[in-house]
Amino acid sequence: MTQYWPTGERLQQIMMLALPIMAGMLSQSILNIVDTWMVSHLGSDALAAVGMASNTNYLASAMVIGLGAGVQAMVARRRGENNIEQMAFPLNTGLAIAIVLSLPLFLIFYFGAEPIMRFLIDDPNVSPMAADYFAIRIVGLFALGMNFSFRGYWNGVNRSTVYMRTLIVMHIANVVLSYGFIFGAFGLPELGVVGAGLGTTLALYLASVLYGIQCWLFARVNGFLHGLPSWNQIQDTLKLALPNSIQQVFFAGGLTMLFWIIAQVGTHELAVGHVLVTIILFLILPAMGLGMAATSLVSQALGRQDAEDAHRWGVNITLVGMAFLWAIALPLILLPEWVLGLFFHEPALIELGRLPVRITGLFIGLDACGIILSQALLGAGASKVVMKISILLQWAFFIPTAFLVGPYLGYGLLGIWIFQLIQRLLQAIIMARQWRGRQWASIKI
Repeated sequence: MTQYWPTGERLQQIMMLALPIMAGMLSQSILNIVDTWMVSHLGSDALAAVGMASNTNYLASAMVIGLGAGVQAMVARRRGENNIEQMAFPLNTGLAIAIVLSLPLFLIFYFGAEPIMRFLIDDPNVSPMAADYFAIRIVGLFALGMNFSFRGYWNGVNRSTVYMRTLIVMHIANVVLSYGFIFGAFGLPELGVVGAGLGTTLALYLASVLYGIQCWLFARVNGFLHGLPSWNQIQDTLKLALPNSIQQVFFAGGLTMLFWIIAQVGTHELAVGHVLVTIILFLILPAMGLGMAATSLVSQALGRQDAEDAHRWGVNITLVGMAFLWAIALPLILLPEWVLGLFFHEPALIELGRLPVRITGLFIGLDACGIILSQALLGAGASKVVMKISILLQWAFFIPTAFLVGPYLGYGLLGIWIFQLIQRLLQAIIMARQWRGRQWASIKI
């Protein structure tokens, strides 16, 4: 395996592309932690409400989120082919699809927010807060879809610094606005839980405006907004992006089901579960950043007709990601009580999350393997393979097992968490076998 560890120019190329993406993703995870910390001051009911509503919002927006990977793979392939004048055509198509898809999703989930939250949360103190937060977050669905398409373009052309700086500005605005609206600071109205959602939604639209300005200035030469996309371009984009969108829907649905299952155990477990997921996002988002670098580098290599180089990129970046995630997970392994103490003051809640946090730190490097190789396969155009593996592991294995060991057999949050980590371990093993098999090398996009 040592021959696959990147050195010299290859490591520099990975870092130049991945570090800005990782910085942007880390800023997002830090924002999640800051949001959770701010909401935690409103009490455990508010924390549980935001946890359930946030993940349900992810489910509602998963179809448009999935467009980003498809746009990035197609843009990177055009770059590898040196087709400069058409590099932004996939972006045009992604933006059009995102806007059209967002309208019916917005209508369904905005007006269904209250009954959806009543179904997911039995606690009458929690479900109204969750419904209000969910409704205001859904207003940002249009901006979210456009932002992921913009992200796919800039990462696909190896200008990830544009993505990084835009995301960081968005997150700073999010923190300021959310703090102001939650607590009534800066002359803003005090809105509590709703204020957290409003701040995030406004920040998303700010990012859309910034992305649009930068594309207008720098991507017109690549075909940005040079007319409406053709039906063939829409079909090609959907062919690549739709499996990833479907995967995102099932993944988000599975995450919502996970929170529903945890809620059957108890409200305290739901609050701790929300914090655990937030911590995991802090750890895996750097792996997602490295995975996005793999998407571009693999697709560009295949555009040059160099399948061997594409394979090496996948392995190079996976090894870097595994080492990096284990390094940053050390506090979870060595100091789990300190980590949980950032969010909870009750000793019982800290004890409830102590062992799940430690186990997460021990397994996180293997989790990175599955994440990065999944993104590498998306760059190769194997989105259907990734979709099938992810959906089967989540819905045929983890969801029924989590319900069985958690609420039914009474092993609680710890039992649920152990089987979630087993699911991710299996995903890493299967994705590694898929990458080694190289059937992806002949896919045309």
